[in-house]
Amino acid sequence: MLTPGIALELTFPVTETLTAKTVGSGTLDVLATPVMIARMEQAAWTAVAPSLSPEEGTVGTWMNVKHLSATPIGVEVTCRAELTEVDGRRLVFRVTAQDSQGLVGEGIHERVIVQNDRFLTKAQKKRNPK
Repeated sequence: MLTPGIALELTFPVTETLTAKTVGSGTLDVLATPVMIARMEQAAWTAVAPSLSPEEGTVGTWMNVKHLSATPIGVEVTCRAELTEVDGRRLVFRVTAQDSQGLVGEGIHERVIVQNDRFLTKAQKKRNPK
């Protein structure tokens, strides 16, 4: 059962492949904002996955995040997601990222519970809308 308070943390080192310069979101060798956001999302869906049936998953629908501090290559970052609200299929998370010096990013993330097969079938219809 999904209840507020479910949380998960993911820790990873910033590597060259995760920098703004490499992913194309900037020119510097620091943690890329899209990577930070992706890891926040990963923490969120991973936190709730054990509470879902095998046929269910979640998809991100909204993200409002501030990237507050740069993290250079070699420093570890911990992204945390905590479920704060359950409204039917809609899930709301508080997400944060921290490195050894403090807060790197924070925000709110929403996901929706989906039936995986039905969701993929609907998405595939965009290939052949007839």
